Amino acid sequence: MMDNNTSMEKENFFTNGKQKITPIEIGREMQDSFLQYAMSVIVARALPDVRDGLKPVHRRILYTMFEKGLTPDKAYHKCADTVGAVLGSYHPHGDASVYDALVRLAQSFSMRYMLVDGQGNFGSVDGDPPAAYRYTEARMSKIALEMLTDIHKETVPFVPNYDDRLKEPEVLPSRFPNILVNGSVGIAVGMATNIPPHNLGEVIDGIHMLMEKPDCTMDELMTCVQGPDFPTGGILMGKSGIRAAYATGKGKLTLRGQTHFEKVRGRQAIIVTEIPYMVNKARLVKSIADLAKDKRIEGISHIQDESSREGMRIVIELKKDANEQIVLNKLFTYTQLQDTVSVNMLALVGGEPKTLSLKQVLEEYLKFQVEVITNRSKFDLEKAKKRAHILQGFLLAIDYIDEVIAILRDSKTVPEGKARLIERFKDVDMSALLDRAQYDMEGYQLEHKQGLTEEQAEAIVQMRLGQLTGMERQKVTDELYALIQKITDLLDILANRERVYQIIMDDLNEIRRKFGDARRTQIETVEGEVDIEDLIPVEDCVVTYTENGYIKRIPADVYKSQRRGGRGVTGMKQREEDFVSELMISSSHSHILFISNLGTMYKLKCYELPEGSKNARGTNIVNLLPLNAGEKIAAVLTTPDFDEGKYVVMITRNGKIKRTALSDYKNVRKNGLIAIGLDEGDEIAAVRLTNGSNRLFVATRNGMAIRIDESDVRPMSRSAHGVKAITLRKGDAVVSMAREREGASLLTVTENGFGKKTALSEYRMQSRGGLGLTNYKVDEEHGAVCGIKVVDESDDLMFISSDGVIIRVACSEIRAMGRVAKGVRVMRVNEGQKVVAFTRTEAAQDEDDAESLQDGSEQPVVTDEAIPVREAETPSEGITDSSTDESAE
Repeated sequence: MMDNNTSMEKENFFTNGKQKITPIEIGREMQDSFLQYAMSVIVARALPDVRDGLKPVHRRILYTMFEKGLTPDKAYHKCADTVGAVLGSYHPHGDASVYDALVRLAQSFSMRYMLVDGQGNFGSVDGDPPAAYRYTEARMSKIALEMLTDIHKETVPFVPNYDDRLKEPEVLPSRFPNILVNGSVGIAVGMATNIPPHNLGEVIDGIHMLMEKPDCTMDELMTCVQGPDFPTGGILMGKSGIRAAYATGKGKLTLRGQTHFEKVRGRQAIIVTEIPYMVNKARLVKSIADLAKDKRIEGISHIQDESSREGMRIVIELKKDANEQIVLNKLFTYTQLQDTVSVNMLALVGGEPKTLSLKQVLEEYLKFQVEVITNRSKFDLEKAKKRAHILQGFLLAIDYIDEVIAILRDSKTVPEGKARLIERFKDVDMSALLDRAQYDMEGYQLEHKQGLTEEQAEAIVQMRLGQLTGMERQKVTDELYALIQKITDLLDILANRERVYQIIMDDLNEIRRKFGDARRTQIETVEGEVDIEDLIPVEDCVVTYTENGYIKRIPADVYKSQRRGGRGVTGMKQREEDFVSELMISSSHSHILFISNLGTMYKLKCYELPEGSKNARGTNIVNLLPLNAGEKIAAVLTTPDFDEGKYVVMITRNGKIKRTALSDYKNVRKNGLIAIGLDEGDEIAAVRLTNGSNRLFVATRNGMAIRIDESDVRPMSRSAHGVKAITLRKGDAVVSMAREREGASLLTVTENGFGKKTALSEYRMQSRGGLGLTNYKVDEEHGAVCGIKVVDESDDLMFISSDGVIIRVACSEIRAMGRVAKGVRVMRVNEGQKVVAFTRTEAAQDEDDAESLQDGSEQPVVTDEAIPVREAETPSEGITDSSTDESAE
């Protein structure tokens, strides 16, 4: 037995003396280690927190200076001492990283509002390095104090430092939105952030608008926050890049230096007084000189940097025959006098990196400030209550001063005196003491109404005899009354969100009064400028969505029309056990509506979806939508607008149907909107857009179908659960829904690639809730029903299989058959695969060129029908009763 145990131990461990070493696969260890390293860099080093806009090193520098008392009213202090204190207490990394971070906080050309007031050489816009930290001195700037206001009032959580000796703030209270005001630049592992600085007054105006109108649009916000405001000034060319950055969190801005023309020594000259943000002035001057020397820019005779403490001035003298405007345009083209500023508003939200729009950044900051004010009010309330409680004990001691002094004199120890005081005055009515006050204290409720408490007795016995006898009742009463008023006010603040908002706004207005200034960066309108949406070409796209949540869009003309029964082309390179569950045609400018299995609707513009090649897998939907744990997309549809008279009709797998006005979903928030109430265990099967008078077909997996009038389903609210559309037999489920069109046929497709067209007249109208009619006799060879669609001869059909193969077939090639016919093969699927989705599109109009789509006029027409979600399950065998064509209604 011992030999067996020893053998097992040798298989699992390598012994090295008393140490046991567990063998681990090197690949797994590398993967786990790199993931931990990446998350450490992302969270603890490189990305700012959306609440205070600071990275951990900046936060630790400011908090250390605050602890050491390096406030603006004190003398400057050596940076070496500050860096050492930061390293020893909170930031166990290299001293160079801490000093570099401190230097940036003190650079007027890097920070829009400097958080550190430096004395000495802190570098220059020419790229000169700062002096060593033993030579420079620094203290907090005045605005930096606003970052730490009330930090010791439990406004923010504190966490242990790296060795658990001290506590450091998880975030600073930040009484102004520093993440936008000063911006942030950082590179993490696999991601980077670049948030430009903004004007303090404009950002405060934006917060004010958000308070007054939480559902304000981007256009309304941009009336307040016009655009980034760089410390080095410059000119932003156009607003389309700003709008894109603010709407999506990503964008590119064109920033020019500020120039004008002057006569210098009798010749025309270009004077540069401002350069783009983060551009090295010395390198810019050298690059201009090199371009002139190499004759890539003609007409420059001399260049001189005449910058001084009064401001920047670069003089570019021109030759006599040079055209100053042509030379300036070449400078914009070939040098960093015109630069592109990339915006990527990536920040930590709840410890997770997220790309945020302008509105989301302001919302996160406002939510944080509500927490700060609430925590501060709770702290002040608790402190005021404790002091008021002690003052009530003092009132009793004053009223019974002789007895109190006698008890304390006769007591041998402090504990004995305290115990005797509690026993003597245990029956005293404390509220009667307040009634004797001159002030009106009606409405104030004592938490302890009778007798002395431990805390009150302790406060009395700890007072010196002189203090006790010298207390004046009026002064104690005045202080108590002031505290009662303060307590009442704090309780009102905690109960009233509007009071909290008013406090936030008052604080921000005071900060604007102290530190607000005029905008430095100009914004010029570019002639002929178009909005970001106008830059997106209007084209029809194929949108695919997989079972594992990967989505992409592809121009529809990528797919050529083929003969029915073909094998198609590869439409997506997928991982194992993944397959396309949604396929639809949409205009690039249309809205894409996503409905989740939890009944929530999300909205994106089609052009916001990532464009991919035929073989690309796409982007996971969790990177585009804020899905909750366990939530996945159940249906997708597209619509160009939200006009009145349109309805969203939803059908669930258990056969419930609901109709809601499309306009009810117009204002879909970023976090989604309730679309339908679902019963436990039920989920969405299909969603359609209707005009209010459509006739609908509902098909089940086991081959039943029912034709009903939309008007049989009354319009309901967004959160309604719906009514019964079809009665299902055991083991059956709804798979699809289609709208009737005049002159069209009903196409039924099975999972094994068979399909048939049937005249709509073969399906008689029925009342909702019936069993329906037999639509397809399901068997093992043909497979269960994949879905249905109303089509006509002008349509092409696009089918996709579970292994990602897409085929395009002319609808005219599929033969019309009876209601219970087996159909013909429309797509040949590989062994073990099945058809999972299909959609219709307009057929190519030129019959001689049926192999491909010609141009934009012959691209697929936009359809607002979505394909039902299909599950990766084996087709059921022989479920439908085929003994009759019809079943009872």
